[in-house]
Amino acid sequence: MPPQQSATSLPPSPACASSLSKARARRLLSSCLTALSALTLVGCAATQPEQHAQPSRLIRDSYLSRTQADPLGAYLASKEFSNRYANDTYPASIPVSPNKILANAALDHLGVKYKYGGDEPNTGFDCSGLITYAAEHSLGLKLPRRSRDIARLGKAVERAELKKGDLVFFNTLGSRFSHVGIYLGDQQFVHAPRSGAVVRIENMNTNYWQKRYNGARRLDIDALQTASLSR
Repeated sequence: MPPQQSATSLPPSPACASSLSKARARRLLSSCLTALSALTLVGCAATQPEQHAQPSRLIRDSYLSRTQADPLGAYLASKEFSNRYANDTYPASIPVSPNKILANAALDHLGVKYKYGGDEPNTGFDCSGLITYAAEHSLGLKLPRRSRDIARLGKAVERAELKKGDLVFFNTLGSRFSHVGIYLGDQQFVHAPRSGAVVRIENMNTNYWQKRYNGARRLDIDALQTASLSR
């Protein structure tokens, strides 16, 4: 007689085999559903919208490299430039004032060469050319071309009350309001200074600018835009 098989070595009956197959199928299906859920969660996390506005386009390294031909500008850039002027970020729910937008637009042109009468970044700026270009291209606002005419549009601001985006004026040609820049905070301002230089940031407390400072104006940009639309 052939040897008897032990109970542990007997092949499963057809009914048992069917039950085992169903159990394996259930486990496989459960594993697949778990993996699919994980992938779905990852996809949702990857597509969450940005909560903050992007920083300004200003590239510090480009600015510094372009000021090397102007030693004073390079020195001031390395000492005075601060990312706080270029990298303002605001929650999407908080509106940015038009005056700050104007200041940031001017900062985008750091390193552009000075050109008397210039009002385009590809050819160069003079002081008022920088202001009018920044205002038109960031706010759609057309300002007078001369700095003394720009000064007539704003209200006077005490030096202790200056805010980012205010216009600061200097007497550099023997007449009031003959030079203009945009205040950034901490006594810094951005401007197109003179022939042979570039658009740069300087400190109003330096001896040269301290002696020539003759006031500041704050533009009511909303009112100016409304007036432009009504013409």
